[in-house]
Amino acid sequence: MQVPISANIPNQILAALPAAEYDRLVPHLKLTELSLGQVLYETDDPIDYVYFPSASVVSLVTHMKDGASIEVGIVGNEGIVGITVIMGDPRAPNQAIVQIADGAMRLKAPILQEEFKRAGELQRHLLRYTRATLRQACQTAACNRNHHIGKRLARWLLACQDRIGGNELRLTQEFIAEMLGTRRQGVTEAANLLRDAKLLRYVRGHITILDRKGLEEFACECYEVIKTEFDRAREAAPDAISLLS
Repeated sequence: MQVPISANIPNQILAALPAAEYDRLVPHLKLTELSLGQVLYETDDPIDYVYFPSASVVSLVTHMKDGASIEVGIVGNEGIVGITVIMGDPRAPNQAIVQIADGAMRLKAPILQEEFKRAGELQRHLLRYTRATLRQACQTAACNRNHHIGKRLARWLLACQDRIGGNELRLTQEFIAEMLGTRRQGVTEAANLLRDAKLLRYVRGHITILDRKGLEEFACECYEVIKTEFDRAREAAPDAISLLS
């Protein structure tokens, strides 16, 4: 049985690797600070590097010709930014923009591809993570079409909190509106609704989650569906996709 190297490594994919695989990556991993609003890729940009976030959070955003935009995925310490390189596609399918600043381990895309081909634990984790991101995109699309902005905001804030592990979020209403594909006024009304319910406090771009349990109860079903999928990806048995190895 291969034992994961260390629970002290912030990124869950890297932390789950056996020592031999992690040691092959270490010389190529570079700690990189990601700043708020930094664009890692634009749509169709070549993916030269992938990123394993620690406490940073990156939004995957689709832009329309009329200037509209909406978030289709979110990546934190559970995953990797640039996952499509393992599918033989060297270009970004959407914009990747940093919404919460912190560090990440950066790795050249060809190194990841080379390690992926070894068909070890990294391959298994990346394939399970890919499945979870597909479920996230599908559920997010359904959520954006069918659920009230207040419930969507609650779902989105919970997802951000899960990835940073704290109650304090620095997010402007303009940024949230862009991620949720709605007007700023809609975000203001939704934030006021959550504030009046004493679920959060919002002051000048600083959000404090006051009642996590209450926020979970308020959020739409999509939060639990997506969270369960990522939990499943992380906890799946090593032989779950052995046919692909």
